[in-house]
Amino acid sequence: MSALGQRAACAVRQARQARPTGVRNTRTYASESHGHGHGHHAPPVEESLGSAFYIAIGAIPASMFVYSISRPGKDGQPSAVATWLEKISDNKEKWETRAHLTTSAIQEAARDKHLFYNIERNRHIELNYPEVFQHGSPFNVPAGHSVNLDKVVSHYRKQHLDEEARKAKKLEAAAAVAE
Repeated sequence: MSALGQRAACAVRQARQARPTGVRNTRTYASESHGHGHGHHAPPVEESLGSAFYIAIGAIPASMFVYSISRPGKDGQPSAVATWLEKISDNKEKWETRAHLTTSAIQEAARDKHLFYNIERNRHIELNYPEVFQHGSPFNVPAGHSVNLDKVVSHYRKQHLDEEARKAKKLEAAAAVAE
């Protein structure tokens, strides 16, 4: 509030000290007041019409051209614009076909990739890979800390082969009954 009070006091002081201003001298900007005589004229300046003028003038023939190509031809022929749009729509259908074929090829390649990557893992259903028991870095392992998993791997391999043999017998029995 003190800043506001100081400003108000300053404004009051200035209002008391204000003196009436005198009549201002009017200034003329005529060429005589600058020391030029009556016979001198301003140098000629070339002024261009500007880009807006040329755009406005160019819009007239451009609009006439667009109107003429948009009108249908004699004997009911389609206009040039209609034929051009038809060509573009044909290209759109071609691109859609190409995109569909490319997408289906990529999807098929992805299915094949997953099939080839996972075919080895499907042989051992319960134990996908022996390293599941020893996850970690193979470096800096102290002596005697690595476990021999050959017995575990052979157990799960035998279990898987027994399961596959059981399934094969079941399929043979089903095929014999169907005949």
